[in-house]
Amino acid sequence: MTDGFQLTRDGEIARLTFARPEKRNAITYGMWSAILEVVAEVEQDSALKVLLLTGAGENFSAGADISEFGELRTTAEGAATYDKAVEGAVAALSGMRKPSIAMIRGNCIGGGCQVSVACDFRFAAEGARFGITPAKLGIVYHFASTRQLVSLVGPANARYLLLSGELIKAARAREIGLLNDVFAVDELEAGTLEFARTLCSRSQASVRGMNRIIEKILAGQQESDAEVEAIRLEALHGEDYAEGVAAFLARRAPKFTFR
Repeated sequence: MTDGFQLTRDGEIARLTFARPEKRNAITYGMWSAILEVVAEVEQDSALKVLLLTGAGENFSAGADISEFGELRTTAEGAATYDKAVEGAVAALSGMRKPSIAMIRGNCIGGGCQVSVACDFRFAAEGARFGITPAKLGIVYHFASTRQLVSLVGPANARYLLLSGELIKAARAREIGLLNDVFAVDELEAGTLEFARTLCSRSQASVRGMNRIIEKILAGQQESDAEVEAIRLEALHGEDYAEGVAAFLARRAPKFTFR
């Protein structure tokens, strides 16, 4: 595992922790590059159903490690190489079939906020702060992350965050749709894990199929296609569908088997 990460397993939940608390969990180039490997490992492990991302200590992540920029982003070629790693990490997270959840304390700024927006769900503690700050660095945010942000908060709020670079608090972030929920600091872990376990209890054929369809809609697709119809047909003929209907009729909890 790349320095700066910790990947642990708690039953069906994988937890990826940004583990540079002395640097407010700033994300290095190596960490950006390694996110693809982490996502692939989680997707391929049939024992895992959810990826939970969080930060060690008091912060989720204060963003990309700017101390590397002098070495890695001083030329157009260097910037392109660096951006390719960031874009690959974002694409890997947003393209996951298994659900991803960002559990956020403290600062969630710049690249840290970019990572959280690429996740399917975001839960934060009271007092968390959010911002996306390319305008403070002379950087133009890349297209896929801008599209994801606009889809979450709308164009007016996306412009506020991106053009001003100002920070907002958790309550405001929830108001504009950036967060799914806000918890007291001492309740964040329990609340987030409860939701993660809810996802684990649902039909994974449904969860992953619908996650893929949502991804296609966010990419601009307007109508169904052969892949969507294949996903729906496969689910209809799957064991989870039969079990779900049988459990509903028997008024019992379903025991889904799709992995």
